[in-house]
Amino acid sequence: MAKLYTTINSGFLKGKKLELPSSATTRSTKAIVKGSFFDSFRDEIRGRVFIEVFGGSGSMAAEALSNGAKMAYAIEKDKDAYTILRRNFSALSENLVAINGDSFKKIDELKSIKDELIIYIDPPFSIRDGFEDVYEKVINLVLKFEDKDVFIVAIEHMGSVEFSQNIGKFSLLKSKRFGTTTLTYYVK
Repeated sequence: MAKLYTTINSGFLKGKKLELPSSATTRSTKAIVKGSFFDSFRDEIRGRVFIEVFGGSGSMAAEALSNGAKMAYAIEKDKDAYTILRRNFSALSENLVAINGDSFKKIDELKSIKDELIIYIDPPFSIRDGFEDVYEKVINLVLKFEDKDVFIVAIEHMGSVEFSQNIGKFSLLKSKRFGTTTLTYYVK
């Protein structure tokens, strides 16, 4: 089977290729969604720590580091996807950290980070078997960071799903739809 790749689009790693895991186990962020996020927050990423929850290839974390994030982490549960994630990161920078495990559990390891955080959450869409309650779990994950220094939380989700105005101390900033995918942003 032929390998698929995505490219880092901006910053000092611009043009570097990242291998994509199988689409049977992960759903890659669309280029238009990634572009919109970084066009909106490129300047705010500098000097902050970026956490990509449900990392897949790590393309969001790698793009964040390329645009000035101090450190970038990606959490991925699927073993094969994690192998690709780790390989992608090791080829680029020691400031990219791949974490293997369940995002809802492994996120606790990152709560001790003292720097201001940007959290990007891209769970499997709830149409997958076993993920019917994924958005309830995402809300609980966000609540774990209520008392941390968080610049923004971005949630990539099915366009048919609407989140509430507030998640704990976080307030809805905006939502932007891209076909069947929506990006919803929360700030404190």
